[in-house]
Amino acid sequence: MTIPHSSASPLPRRSATGRMHTAIVLAALLPAVAGCSGWLPWTTSDKAAKNAELYGPTANQRIKSLQADAKQARAEGGGKAIEFTRGLAEQVLGEHDARVRCEIVAVAGMFDTPSALAICKGATQDPDDRVRARACQVWRERGGPDAVQQLANRCRADRDLDVRLQAIRMLGELENEAAIPVLADVLSDPDPAVQYRAVAALKEVSGRDLGNDVNVWREWAADPGRVESWSIAEAWRKLF
Repeated sequence: MTIPHSSASPLPRRSATGRMHTAIVLAALLPAVAGCSGWLPWTTSDKAAKNAELYGPTANQRIKSLQADAKQARAEGGGKAIEFTRGLAEQVLGEHDARVRCEIVAVAGMFDTPSALAICKGATQDPDDRVRARACQVWRERGGPDAVQQLANRCRADRDLDVRLQAIRMLGELENEAAIPVLADVLSDPDPAVQYRAVAALKEVSGRDLGNDVNVWREWAADPGRVESWSIAEAWRKLF
């Protein structure tokens, strides 16, 4: 029969012999536990390998692989570049992660192939604003008449303000006079941030500084050929 202990009574201490027995038992169990493959937690590399097997490569892994393949394709050029960018066009259509699509667009911008051009154009219509913003950067790097047109479409019609501002900035950095009518139209936008960015872009494209008055820039854009009169106006503005 077990005699219950009072809650106030101290628990009996184990003897030195009991403690030694426990230590011996634990020492005997540890090698067995260590040999159990399902007992110890996975290492990071084990987890990565298992996840890759179950779910495919992670976004970071896909980006790293993409960069390596792009480097090789650029080095070989010719048919390899055409083949690589065709693969990119297929990949971007099935890629669900916007970060990876951003990288695909950036890589496509390095190639001058029909597939690369199609990717860069399509990216301006991507549902994710991050991809559209990256596309604006890529078009600024590509340059040319197509760049003015693609950036003009974004700065006029994009639903995201940040993308519009990015497109306007990239138009300025192109320093292409074909962008002047586009930027002049944007000056009429009701958003002061858009107006301010358009003025900054016009300063870059024109190489002039007529101040920050939107109306002054709108008047100049209507007839940018009046070089002499505007040069005099600039000189007076700098005095005050």
